[in-house]
Amino acid sequence: MSLGCPFCAIAPTEYFASSEFAIAFYDRYPISPEHTLVIPRRHVASIFELSVSELGDLWQLVAKVRIQLIATTNVFSFNIGVNDGMAAGQTVMHAHIHVIPRRSGDVIDPRGGVRWVIPEKARYW
Repeated sequence: MSLGCPFCAIAPTEYFASSEFAIAFYDRYPISPEHTLVIPRRHVASIFELSVSELGDLWQLVAKVRIQLIATTNVFSFNIGVNDGMAAGQTVMHAHIHVIPRRSGDVIDPRGGVRWVIPEKARYW
């Protein structure tokens, strides 16, 4: 736990799902409905600072969240992403994985997905 970290302050009542080494909760600034964050319980800035056990558990929880979202929202497409470091857009320095449900028609042309983080490089087709 780190003082001042908004993710370390998430109350257990806000958890969408949890595991031994990770928790999941709805993003407070969602890109789409049910946008969920999966974070390690241990405060680290990058997922690459986690032990093999912690990292495996974190990704297993991502998979579990995806399955739960499919079951509860009937959405079958997702963007799964990590902003690792400030230059990559990370603004909360507690490692986290975005699980973003995507719905048909939520954007005009979804091709390129996460490539749109650098718009002039997104269109490769």
